[in-house]
Amino acid sequence: MQEVPDAPHAEYTQRLQLRRAEENRLERQNRLIGNYRLAIFLAGVGVWWFTVRPGILSPWWLLFFVAGFLALVFYHEGIRARTRLAKRSVTFYEKGLARLEDRWAGQGAQGVAFLDSTHPYAQDLDVFGESSLFELLCTARTQGGEATLASWLCAPAALEEIRARQTAIEELRSQLDLRERIALLGDDVRAGIHPAALSAWASVPLQSGLLSLRIIAALLTALTVGTLIGQVATGIGPVPFLAMLLLEVAFVAFTRTRVRQAVSGLDRAARDLALLAEILSCLEETRFLSPRLATLRAALDIDGGPPFKRIARLRRLLSLLESVKNQLFIPLAKLLLWDTHVAFAIESWRAMSGPAVARWLAALGEFEAFCALAGYAYEHPADPFPEIVANGPCFAGQGIGHPLIPDTQCVRNDVSLGGELRVLIVSGSNMSGKSTLLRTVGMNVVLALAGAPVRARHLRLSPVAVGATLRIQDSLQAGSSRFYAEISRIRLLMDIARGPLPLLFLLDEILHGTNSHDRRVGAEAMVKSLLNLGAVGLITTHDLALADIAEALRPRAGNVCFEDQLVDGKLVFDYRMRPGVVQKSNALALMRSIGLEV
Repeated sequence: MQEVPDAPHAEYTQRLQLRRAEENRLERQNRLIGNYRLAIFLAGVGVWWFTVRPGILSPWWLLFFVAGFLALVFYHEGIRARTRLAKRSVTFYEKGLARLEDRWAGQGAQGVAFLDSTHPYAQDLDVFGESSLFELLCTARTQGGEATLASWLCAPAALEEIRARQTAIEELRSQLDLRERIALLGDDVRAGIHPAALSAWASVPLQSGLLSLRIIAALLTALTVGTLIGQVATGIGPVPFLAMLLLEVAFVAFTRTRVRQAVSGLDRAARDLALLAEILSCLEETRFLSPRLATLRAALDIDGGPPFKRIARLRRLLSLLESVKNQLFIPLAKLLLWDTHVAFAIESWRAMSGPAVARWLAALGEFEAFCALAGYAYEHPADPFPEIVANGPCFAGQGIGHPLIPDTQCVRNDVSLGGELRVLIVSGSNMSGKSTLLRTVGMNVVLALAGAPVRARHLRLSPVAVGATLRIQDSLQAGSSRFYAEISRIRLLMDIARGPLPLLFLLDEILHGTNSHDRRVGAEAMVKSLLNLGAVGLITTHDLALADIAEALRPRAGNVCFEDQLVDGKLVFDYRMRPGVVQKSNALALMRSIGLEV
């Protein structure tokens, strides 16, 4: 087991033991009540067979057994629901311990759906996929939560937004009970809420004249009932009542399409909204101090009314609509224009509350994203929030490490870019840690600009746009070579560098798909162009000729390197970054180490 933070690990372990004990207790109750139900059923059958059937006792005696059986059924369902919650709570803390003990890879949401091969860094920095940054961070249980977290990792936030997120995450960091409560609702919400369908239902364009139609429907109903009462009480004859019935029929025919549109999809939307209200109630009941979370909480209300009350009204309307299915009630419902009145009430609800549904979904997604980053902050108490500065480009990291490498195996280095020094040429032998350094810098920037803590002793950073070439590959389908794919990506990075944010470029083994002469000339020209556009970054190479670029571009460029040692016939790497240019290569040693005769 890897060394883990004591406080989170101890808290998770203690809570997991308590939740497992509760789960075991409920499982015992579950089995016991099941046995009681069976015993009562068999006893009832026995009483019927031996006493009621022969006429010894009245059949009314069976009501005691029926009542007892039904009471156990309802109580049993409550125990089962509590058991399911206990199981989810156990899973919540098991996953937390797996993250703390570096056993999380392959067990969580991987966000593959958000992976875009044209994104300037997501694939290069392992933001999505198995063993990715997203899998480590994501505890969201809804599609909206996952999408919000993914969007935060794929684009830098503005300066004030980053600072606001840091304050919000710091407030949520210690609220473990709240995050657990969200997780307990998670499975039902994930299976039940369909954001696209729900938003589409809520945003159906509403027709005009609703108020007039509601007034007409109310008048028709009142006059029809009045003429019926008049016919019965005063004997005025059936003509007025029949005339009103004909008017009602004509009105129903006139509004049939509108009524059908109003109730279409209501059943599913009401179920989704009920689940949404359940999880939003956690947010409604919590009072937050940070402005970002307080604003998020306030966005839920409509005219001071929280989502729970709004959605409860819609569920009541659904119940009223379903009451028409009662065969005995149908004649009266037709007379009262019941389904028409309810449909107009639903349309009125959608006119007032429908526009807020998208806001509710967005608020839920943001809240889950905040909880995910707060959970990461709680589980990594030694990781600080970076200092975000306005003037840049700036990256000054002390003791920065790779967030996906276990802390006991993670070698940290100091990296500074900005001011006079704008680019580091990183040379070194194969497997020495050059590419890992680029991913370390890139992932920490992604975390920092999403508002999360970083794996470093200290990081001072200005908002930047990130671009990388660590996973550039050729494409048989597109008919492009690796070299063409790389220069196309670098062209994209130059376009980004012309944008509002300075570019932080991370170029791995730059232009290694061409000959040495063209590589040397092309690399120097590209680096000059990027620096002239105000960009900063790192470039790795094992071609020592490219190290001369730093000499040509001083003081804007510098050389650093990674080295290895051959100890007892084996290559040993310390992954420490050193100033200067590497003085040796390990390619031949690596070939010999696997048995090749060189």
